[in-house]
Amino acid sequence: MLRLVLCAAALTVTAAAHAHLAGQEHTIEQRALWVPEPRVARVASLGFHNVISDYYWLQALQLVGGSNTDPSQHGPLLGKLIDVVTTLDPWVDYPYRFATLWMTDSLESVRKADALMERGIAHHPDEWRNPFYQGVNRLLYLADEAGAAEALHQAARLPGSPRYLPRLVARLRVGEGGLEAAATLLSDLARSTEDPFARAEYEKGLDEIETERRARFLDAARAEFQRRHGRDLERVDELTEGPAPILEALPPELHGWEWILDPESGRIVSSWYGVRYEPLLHPSVQKERDRKRAAAQRVKGEGS
Repeated sequence: MLRLVLCAAALTVTAAAHAHLAGQEHTIEQRALWVPEPRVARVASLGFHNVISDYYWLQALQLVGGSNTDPSQHGPLLGKLIDVVTTLDPWVDYPYRFATLWMTDSLESVRKADALMERGIAHHPDEWRNPFYQGVNRLLYLADEAGAAEALHQAARLPGSPRYLPRLVARLRVGEGGLEAAATLLSDLARSTEDPFARAEYEKGLDEIETERRARFLDAARAEFQRRHGRDLERVDELTEGPAPILEALPPELHGWEWILDPESGRIVSSWYGVRYEPLLHPSVQKERDRKRAAAQRVKGEGS
């Protein structure tokens, strides 16, 4: 009985403090000071871990739902709240994914959400959505293809996960370890699955990889054509023309279609697919990569 009274008193004091806080203008840093460290909250809960966890979970929901600005800007405070929630009751489920959805204001917040999700995956090893959310955040906000592929691969092996995930993982591994890594992954999945529809998806991915392998062979031939002639191709067939052709014949297009120059990108593509086999990156990630690449080139230019 004494424990229950003490727990109720602690909740009353905490709620009063939060009510006072909500009625004033405070920075995120000031509001975060009112959230206890997880280990302190565990001791102070006097064994009523779930009750206190639910209280701070409601605080996180109100922070997002009652925000007049972009809720993702509350990342640091949300991180402290969800850390308390999941420390007191690590078997909760949705709060882990909630963190990855809203803690996107900075790299520090995203990394904190990633660490919280590791806790979620450890306590819910059969829930495919947790590694899926982790993989998506690693790709969109950390530009970590290797880490994203690892998390999404874990999700793809769990029951209930979408059939497209293995092909997405394969695309990411093109960036991580080349076509061979992607082909190995899909080949293993195609051999091991008993689902004919899933096998068809994996085999389609292998088809795309082989097409990309042949397109890269043509890229190398194109570079040699440019070196010899001092100009670029106007048609892919030019690689086989003239008294000293670059190639005796073009590699067959797997579906009996043609190799063409894409009118938008200028790249050599199969007319069957129309695009090259590469990771599909979020525009924000691509913008950040371009910025880093330009900065690296400037540094290299200054050093030469």
